[in-house]
Amino acid sequence: MNWARTFAAVVALAGLIWAGGFSASGQTSSARKAPAKKTTAKKAAKKAPARKSTARKSRVRRRAPARPPSQRAPSAERIRQIQQALAERGHFTDAPDGKWGASSEEAMKRFQAEQNLQPTGKITSLSLIGLGLGPKYDNPPPTGTAESQ
Repeated sequence: MNWARTFAAVVALAGLIWAGGFSASGQTSSARKAPAKKTTAKKAAKKAPARKSTARKSRVRRRAPARPPSQRAPSAERIRQIQQALAERGHFTDAPDGKWGASSEEAMKRFQAEQNLQPTGKITSLSLIGLGLGPKYDNPPPTGTAESQ
């Protein structure tokens, strides 16, 4: 007997015993079948034509990129303040009602053009600063700036 065959048979028998494939009487257990004979890749390629793999590739779920923080819409009170500031400068002719409509947008466009800003009609930070409605601070800015000296 060839040594390679003997060694392969012993390894296969040990694998069956270790996996519980044989019962005490020496017969194969009905619950477990003997493992299939392993063939090398070259032999398998000669026996059967190559087939496409039916196993699905695992799909990697990618996280969506983080959205930039969105700005909330101004409250009705804040819109009323903006309309009042535009009216004081002569751009808004209606009564401040807290609703941003076409007349508010046109007034803002006129104000932005007067301030050499891009006239979009949208409430921007530069427009609010120009109206004197910029950010409110609890603590006043430091007074030791170069402009005040």
